[in-house]
Amino acid sequence: MALAQPRDLEQSLALGRRRHNELCRQKRIFDARSRIIGGDTEAWDLQVRDQKIKEATEKARHETFAAEMRHNDKITCILEGRERRDKKSLCKAINEFQQHFQRPEMRREFDLSDPLALRKDLPARQSDNDIRNTVSGMQRFMGEDLNFRERKKFQEEQNREWSLQQQREWEDARAQHRSAEGVCLKTRLQFDETAKHLQNLESATRKAVCTAVKEFNKSQATESLERKIREKKQEQEDNLAEISNLLRGDLLSENPQQAASSFGPHRVVPDRWKGMTQEQLEQIRLVQKQQVQEKLRLQEEERQRDMDWDRRRVQMARTALLSERQQQRQRRDLRRALDCSNLSLAKEQLMQKKYMEEVCTNQPTKDYFTQFNTRSR
Repeated sequence: MALAQPRDLEQSLALGRRRHNELCRQKRIFDARSRIIGGDTEAWDLQVRDQKIKEATEKARHETFAAEMRHNDKITCILEGRERRDKKSLCKAINEFQQHFQRPEMRREFDLSDPLALRKDLPARQSDNDIRNTVSGMQRFMGEDLNFRERKKFQEEQNREWSLQQQREWEDARAQHRSAEGVCLKTRLQFDETAKHLQNLESATRKAVCTAVKEFNKSQATESLERKIREKKQEQEDNLAEISNLLRGDLLSENPQQAASSFGPHRVVPDRWKGMTQEQLEQIRLVQKQQVQEKLRLQEEERQRDMDWDRRRVQMARTALLSERQQQRQRRDLRRALDCSNLSLAKEQLMQKKYMEEVCTNQPTKDYFTQFNTRSR
């Protein structure tokens, strides 16, 4: 019989532990109910607890809302009952007030619907001077009084006077209308003459301005042409002078005495160059002086030309301003005269309109009496 060594015991124990761990692992993996590998059980428990707390809170909130709704319903029922009682008491008070203070015989228009009005009322007409016989009562018409003949004669005389007066008024109105038309025609002719005169002045002013602008443009063109000719001539002189200076200078003369350098015409041999001659220096100074004088002359001509241009521009602006002011003054005088004439015409038309309205207002009364006399006949 072989003896068990400590190493064999350790190996057997390790093998048993490994088998036990493998069985436990298989149970955890292959059992879907108890498998928790890859999941956080603590987080799941916390979520379940939060869900239960949330459900309990929601249930308590719904119960609170239900209790509050029951309380509000009870208050609403109480208020509706109180409102019904108030309406009932108000209707009862209104009915009592109407029975005591708003009876039919206490109304202001009760006499219009009084069933005993005919028994209480007086006869329609008692005499010609009855104060109850108003125009709206239609109980006494014109021509039914006792003094019918005298009144008829007076009305005929009055109609004749009215007819004569109406004829005189119509003749006066026609004369005034003819005079107003004559004044209006004269005013229109005067306005036409004034407008024609202003138009002539405006055309003359425009022609004068156009002529001045044309002359100014012509002078500017002439001056520009002369300036270009002078500039071209001066440029030619400068070119000739430059060519002459170059031809007479030592640069193009190929003087073997000059210390010419092989590096270029602008370079010299230092050990051979003796410096510029006195004639060269004097020539350079003379050319510089001429250039300075020419520049001063050109600057003076430019300044004189600018001054001449500014003076002409100021003169033209002053002329245009004076012309514009003269036109504004003429328009203002014309507008003032037109306003005065319009005001006088408006006053005359207003007086004529008032007069015609008075005539038209008096005419219906006369026609009424004429119709009345015709009916009486």
